[in-house]
Amino acid sequence: MRLTDLFPGAIIPELENKQVKGLSADSRDIKEGYVFAALSGVVAEGATYIKDAVANGAVAIVIDNSFDPIDCPVHCYQSENPRLALAKIASKYYARTPENIVAVTGTNGKTSVAHFIRLIWQSLGLNAASLGTLGIVSSKNISPLSYTTPDPVLLHKSLSDMALNGVTHAVIEASSHGLDQFRLDAVKVKVAGFTNLSRDHLDYHTTFETYLNAKLGLINRVVERDGCVVLNADSDAYTDFNKAAQDRNLRVLSYGYAGQDIKLISVKSHHAGQAVEISVGEKKYAIDLPLVGEFQVLNILCAIGMVMSSGIEADNVIKALDGIENVPGRLEKVADLTSGASVYVDFAHTPDALETVLNSLRPHTSAHIHVVIGCGGDRDKGKRPIMGEIAGRLADSVYVTDDNPRTENAASIRKQVIEGCSRALEIGDRRNAIQAAMKAAKTGDVVLVAGKGHESGQIVGSKVIPFNDNAVVKEIAINEGMCA
Repeated sequence: MRLTDLFPGAIIPELENKQVKGLSADSRDIKEGYVFAALSGVVAEGATYIKDAVANGAVAIVIDNSFDPIDCPVHCYQSENPRLALAKIASKYYARTPENIVAVTGTNGKTSVAHFIRLIWQSLGLNAASLGTLGIVSSKNISPLSYTTPDPVLLHKSLSDMALNGVTHAVIEASSHGLDQFRLDAVKVKVAGFTNLSRDHLDYHTTFETYLNAKLGLINRVVERDGCVVLNADSDAYTDFNKAAQDRNLRVLSYGYAGQDIKLISVKSHHAGQAVEISVGEKKYAIDLPLVGEFQVLNILCAIGMVMSSGIEADNVIKALDGIENVPGRLEKVADLTSGASVYVDFAHTPDALETVLNSLRPHTSAHIHVVIGCGGDRDKGKRPIMGEIAGRLADSVYVTDDNPRTENAASIRKQVIEGCSRALEIGDRRNAIQAAMKAAKTGDVVLVAGKGHESGQIVGSKVIPFNDNAVVKEIAINEGMCA
C-alpha cells in the first residue's frame, strides 16, 4: 500500500510513492517502510521515540497537534486524537475483515458471552472466532493475547488474518481500556452487547463515572449506525446504555427478568446445572444448561440476543445451545474429592463477581463454602477490603493469599484484604492456601479458588511464574490422595 493511499492530505513529494510495509506504536518494532504512531501514555511521551523510529526506517509519523513537525524528516500526520487516527489507519491497512463482527462489553461476563456466541455460531455450521481474554480462539487453534482488547494494529491484523482463514463471524471482548483508548473505533461492529457494570479498574479510570463513560463508548461511538444493541435490562446501568442507543437511533434488544425481547421466566438449579425457562417474543422455551450460577444464564441470554441480532432465527439459536460448554476458568468444576467436597475455579477478581459467584455456589452445597481469594498488585486498592468483606459474609472459611502481586509488597496487599474479614486465614503461598482449603473441606462442602481462572501464570515483580489454579487443584488432589 502506498503512503498516499493510507494518509489523506499532502504528502512530501519524494515520499509520494513510498510503500508502507507495516504499522506500530512501538519504536522498537519499526522497520524500513513502517508508520510509527507516537502515542503518549502513562509512562512516556511518544515524541521521545521519533528519532529512533526514523533511524529504524519509518516513512511516516502519526502524532498529536502539539508536535512541531519542522525537524521531522518524514511525513508527519498530525491529529487531535492520534489514537483514533491510528485505529482508522490500521483499518485501511488491514482492510479485509470477517463479514459479521459483534462486540460485548461489561464488567463481568464478557469472556463467557464471547465464548457462548462462538460456540453457537460454530454449532450452526459457521466459521467463527472470538477475540479477548482467552486469546484468539477458533475451531482450529488458540493464539494468546497480552490484553483483552489489543492495540488497533494487532486488532485489525488479527481480524484480517481471520478473514484470510475463512472466518465469517467474529466476536470481540471490548474492555474499558480498549474503548477509552479508541482501539475499536474503526472496527465494523454490527451488534454490541452489554452484560453488567460494577466497580473495576478505578486505578485507571479514577471515578466510576469515567469508567461508565468508557463502556458507553461501544454504544455511542463504535457500533455502526444501522446496528443493534443487546442490553441487560436487569442492570442498574441499563438506562444509561439504552439512552446512548436511543440517541443514535440504534435498534435495542433487552434481556433478563425485566427484558422486553428475551425474558427470563425462571431458573431452577439441579445437580448437573440449571433448568431455564425463557420467552422470546411470544414464544416460550425450556432450556437445560450444564452451567452453574444464574449469572451464566444471563450471559447465555446476552449471547442468544447477539446471535439473533446477527441474523439468525430464535428457534435455530436455541437448538444450537445443545451441548454448550462452560468457558474455562469461569465457575469451572475441576475436582470431586474423596471427602465428598467439590472444587471450583473462577476468574472472579472484582467485588461484584466474587459476590455473584459465592451466591451462585450456595445452592450447590449442603454444608460449607471455603474460598481462596487475593487481589492483584498495582491495581485498584480500594476494592481489597471490599473483597474481604464479601468473602467473609458469604463464605464459611476464607483463605487470603497472593494473586499477581506484581511490584507491590504481597503482604501489604493481603493485609488490606483482611481488613474486610478479620477471621480470614492468611497463607501467602497460593499453592499452600489452595491445599489448606481442600484439606479442610468435608462432605457436602464446596471449595472456590477465585481470582485467576484460566490464567497460566502468577505475576511477581516483573516475572511471570507458571501457575494455573485448575492444574494445581488437580495436582494436589492426586498427590494427597484426594481424588474421588
